[in-house]
Formats: sequence, structure tokens, C-alpha cells
Amino acid sequence: MYALARSLLFCLDAERAHDLALAAIEAAWRTGTHPLLAGSHRTSPVDVLGMRFDNPVGLAAGLDKNGAHVDALAALGFGFIEVGTTTPRAQAGNARPRLFRLAEHEAIINRMGFNNDGVDALLRNVERAKFGGVLGINIGKNKDTPNERAADDYLHCLERVYARASYVTINISSPNTQGLRDLQHEDSLRRLIGTLREAQERLAARDGKRKPMLLKIAPDLDTAALDAIAGVVLQAQVDGLICTNTTLAREGVSGHRHAHESGGLSGKPLLEKSTAVLRGMAQRLAGKIPLVGVGGISAGGDAAAKFDAGASLVQFYSGLIFRGPALIGDCVTALRERAGSPSA
Repeated sequence: MYALARSLLFCLDAERAHDLALAAIEAAWRTGTHPLLAGSHRTSPVDVLGMRFDNPVGLAAGLDKNGAHVDALAALGFGFIEVGTTTPRAQAGNARPRLFRLAEHEAIINRMGFNNDGVDALLRNVERAKFGGVLGINIGKNKDTPNERAADDYLHCLERVYARASYVTINISSPNTQGLRDLQHEDSLRRLIGTLREAQERLAARDGKRKPMLLKIAPDLDTAALDAIAGVVLQAQVDGLICTNTTLAREGVSGHRHAHESGGLSGKPLLEKSTAVLRGMAQRLAGKIPLVGVGGISAGGDAAAKFDAGASLVQFYSGLIFRGPALIGDCVTALRERAGSPSA
């Protein structure tokens, strides 16, 4: 069924197809026909970050920026859902066109620019959701907030979402907000994470429950940058690391008519680069901080490769566009088989 839907959606502009696909998933859930898309719910429970996940395969941030489709997306069989990126104030994002499909490469280039309705709108949506599983909320800064005041935006979002989120992801790695990745530099990162960790502990005392805080990093980092980030997250005792966001590189898609478009590349060509960063951070962190593997997953074996590189959980988004909900079950099955194998 998804193959037919994909052929129709791929005839449309990529951003229009994205909106229609979300509407269709929502309609299928509301009418009870979502099993036609997803099959049975996939369970393979794991305990990570002090939480129980129905399975270790999650939806990456970016698909549901405003948290408006949590129940419908969870019904596809994901073990956890991450929504956002959300910012303190609503913003339109970058000018269109800003989303490009490279179908023959199973890749996407986007320069969306944190387009979203703002954190208060996201909260209204997720508070209406019935989903009782693990819900991550990914937070960022507004485009017009200078980096010297970025901590104010992240603090505002953290304080607003803390009570509703199962965990919070700090997104400093999108390539589509000018200067955002500069926050990954050691001194800036140390100040930002220190401020947010203090707030996390204060909010935990207020609510009587400590929510994990994860950091999402870029794949375009050199050895020195990875060393610095590892040192900061270990010293600050960050709860988890998501490896990785999209890449500015165009390896594997050069020559495509959209390869010159600015923005972050995701999908199948990102697999090797993102997994290398994941493996590098696993070696540096030596099991002290759980890792989430993201980037390039388009088959169950890719999810298993992320676990082999050190991940405890995986997420995808672009793979869902090209493979459909069947990819969720493929990944759950592959990870279950890996866990049951003598070498796992």
C-alpha cells in the first residue's frame, strides 16, 4: 500500500507531499485503518536513560515539528517519538523551496530553518495527545536570537516543555540556522550545557522527577571537536548524545541536479559518516553516556550497524519517506535478532 502512496506523493513538491503524508497518517489513525500502513505494533522492550521503551526504534525530530501528530505516528509502531525542533517564538523558517528529494539516492536536502509554531503551540498539541510512551521534545533557538543570548532561548524552552517531555534534546547541530553550529565549539558548549544542567536539576527538584537531557551533534566534526564535545558532556554529566544531525557534505550525491542546494543532507548517503561519528563518540565515552544512532537508516541491517557502533537506541526520519512504515518493523526485528545472537 505504501508503494502506491509513495508514487503519488513523489509526483508532488517535497514539502507539499510531507504535509499530505502527515495528514494521511493522521486520517488513517483516526479511522482505525492505520494497521494497513503499519501492521501490528512492534514490541521489544529496552531500558535506556532510566526509562522503558516499547522498542529501541524511534522517530527522529523534524517530521512532526509542532507535536500535532504524536498519537498517529506512535501507532505506526515506533518505540518512542521525538517532536520539534521547537523554538520560544513561532517562526516561518527559510524561504521556499527548502526541501529537495533525491529519490534515486534515497536522500533529502533540507534548509527548513526551524519552521514551527512556537513552544506554546507545541505544548498545546502534545497535552492533547493520548500517547503514554516515551516522548522526546527537541528544542532550539530562534533565528534572530544572537548566539550570546542563545542560552535564554534554550532555557525558556526547557522550562516550558520539562513537565510534559520524557526527555529533552538540545539541538545545536542543524546547519540551517546561521551560526547555530558554532554553539558546538568547546567554550560555547561548556557555558550552554552548564546553564542548562543547572536548570535541569532545579526543574527536577521542582517537579520531583528528573528528565534526561540529550545533546544532538553534527556529523561534520573533526577529531578535535569530537574530543572537546566528549570532554564537555562527561564533565557536565549530560544524560545522552544523539549522533547525528544532517550533513553539509555531498558525498554520494554529487552530480545530482539538487546536489548544489544549500542545507543538510539526510538519508542513505549519510549512513557511513553518521555511524563513524557515533563509533568515535562511543570510543571516547566508553559506555558512560547512552548514545542514540541517527542518520542513513534505510534497512534493518543499518539499525544493527548503529548498535554495533555503540548505540542503545536508533531513530530515523528520511528512511520513513522512502521505505514507509515497514522500515520500523524491519529495524525492530533486526535488533531483536542481533540481541539474540551469540555475538551480540
